[in-house]
Amino acid sequence: MKVLPQTVKFDADLLRKYDQPLPRYTSYPPATELTKDFAEVDFLAAIAIGNYKKTPLSLYCHIPFCESACYFCGCNTVITQQKAVAERYLDYLTRNIRQVAAFIDSDRTVGQLHWGGGTPNYLSLSQVETLWNTLSDHFKFDDQAEISIEVNPRSLDRDYLFFLKDLGFNRISFGIQDFNPQVQEAVNRIQPEAMLFQVMDWMRDAGFTSINVDLIYGLPYQNLETFRNTVHKTIQLHPDRIAVFNFAYVPWLKPVQRRIPQEALPPASEKLNILQMTIEELSTNGYVFIGMDHFAKPNDELAIAQQNGQLHRNFQGYTTKPESDLFGFGMTSITMLHDVYLQNHKHLKSYYRAIDTDKLPIEKGVKLDRDDIIRRTVIMELMCQFRLSLNEIAEKYHLNFDYDFVEYFANEHLQLRLLEADGLIRLSPNQIEVTPTGRLLIRNLAAVFDRYLRDRAMSGFSKAI
Repeated sequence: MKVLPQTVKFDADLLRKYDQPLPRYTSYPPATELTKDFAEVDFLAAIAIGNYKKTPLSLYCHIPFCESACYFCGCNTVITQQKAVAERYLDYLTRNIRQVAAFIDSDRTVGQLHWGGGTPNYLSLSQVETLWNTLSDHFKFDDQAEISIEVNPRSLDRDYLFFLKDLGFNRISFGIQDFNPQVQEAVNRIQPEAMLFQVMDWMRDAGFTSINVDLIYGLPYQNLETFRNTVHKTIQLHPDRIAVFNFAYVPWLKPVQRRIPQEALPPASEKLNILQMTIEELSTNGYVFIGMDHFAKPNDELAIAQQNGQLHRNFQGYTTKPESDLFGFGMTSITMLHDVYLQNHKHLKSYYRAIDTDKLPIEKGVKLDRDDIIRRTVIMELMCQFRLSLNEIAEKYHLNFDYDFVEYFANEHLQLRLLEADGLIRLSPNQIEVTPTGRLLIRNLAAVFDRYLRDRAMSGFSKAI
């Protein structure tokens, strides 16, 4: 029996007790709080504040197109094999970038750029270069910027990867999900093992600084031993980071999931066994558990940042970059500024129509108040560092003028005592510390500070485990 390192502890009974649908807290408030009752002037005011403070920039470009549907996918995509749609979309995406860039001071530097989807490598090489040049023409990139892209390994060759690296991308990620052919067929994602190893070799040859892969547990026909095989093969690839996501079966929200044979989904008990095995295997093979569902090699920037108390989190997940203004471009993309979040239109026609009428393609948004910002800081500190200094929060937000942390969060403190009784956290007069068991249930701890949770329908969220 392998022994888990001290950073992670598996307690199946507690995991079952707390396994409930919850937000993933890539932001607080979560994106579910965005509404159409949003004033564009709040967006422009938030940009002006960032200009004044010279806040660093993080940019995201959404490429929604895929040639075929993956039945497990929860992303906002457009399924088509008509590649001509990309040319039109690229034109509107370029116009969207110009719209927003006009409000941002040109001397603010970009520390992070990410292309996601959909399938960013749906674009041809010339289209990739066009989008790259548009961004380069309108923004100033830091010499040490983290520039990443998601790719579909089924639509790649060596030349495409070397082109991306030569252009300036230094990080790359792709989805494996599962090596098992039966699972792949059931979710319409056929990826032969030899092809995945070949793609990884090309990425290494191209010289990407970091290569990340995604796995998903809870898919049809998975069981403990088949997924153990997937984990072993993933370890053989030696990726720098591994994300292991829990599949959320929500066909009422994602109709494409109706094509998945529900009777083939592993039961909750098997999923817990798979999770335990995955944590054990990755931890004993040199990967550090970062939090939630992320693992990284000890020398990876994520692991180092967490060790130094400098890990951050935004709509793109965990990041080593300092707090930045995140601007999202393209259909359905999300922008996250200091006190304003917004999302672009989710449908191409609406997105195009707004830009054609010289409007920002904003569908909905939310302006954060002071309490939102305080709670966001608490949640993100706990999710990233697994500990929180109560005095630091009180001093940062001047809580000491009226009351201390415990008084401000009096109702939450009662819930914290219950989590402490179950061994998920340790409370002291000045600190909340997440225990090894609690690390696996960090979303439950974050939810304690979520003031919107009691009024929110939970069916749209994945379970905590």
